[in-house]
Amino acid sequence: MTDEQLVEGCVKKQALAQKTLYDKYSRKMLGVCLRYASSTDEAQDILQDGFIKVFDKIEAFNAKGSLEGWIRRVMVNTALDNFRKNKKHMNQTDVDDVKYLLKADNFVVESLEAKALLKIIQTLPTGFRTVFNLYAIEGYSHKEIGVMLDVSEGTSKSQYSRARAYIQKILEKENITTR
Repeated sequence: MTDEQLVEGCVKKQALAQKTLYDKYSRKMLGVCLRYASSTDEAQDILQDGFIKVFDKIEAFNAKGSLEGWIRRVMVNTALDNFRKNKKHMNQTDVDDVKYLLKADNFVVESLEAKALLKIIQTLPTGFRTVFNLYAIEGYSHKEIGVMLDVSEGTSKSQYSRARAYIQKILEKENITTR
């Protein structure tokens, strides 16, 4: 089935189309959810909630972009909803309180293998992990992240800086070299 046929079938609430869509995209979307979750169970919950939203809102897909991109956006928004619902903002600090900032040339995450990076990202405190994913992986600005998470732009910058420092500390502790 093509994506157009899948969308058409899902709009008509056809179980086969829904199953096919899920089978086609669930593995990739679980990867997205794992970046925002602290455990596989939490990621699977986000994935399930996300696909419920996909099926409920599939008629809103306008085919101007890719279906996969639209589903990814739904998953990210579902992960953010989960973040807000659980109010796990315990590690947020204002940018003025951050006493350490890493230089960009010291940051080595770019060359880590995906599995190793995912494992490290999952160990980040929830606030750090969410901002790191939105900024470094999804490409949102700190201003956009502030609006999404209902925090200041400075808090977003602080969370990102602290996430980078946390990752750097783990890399140093594990003596991981990437070059």
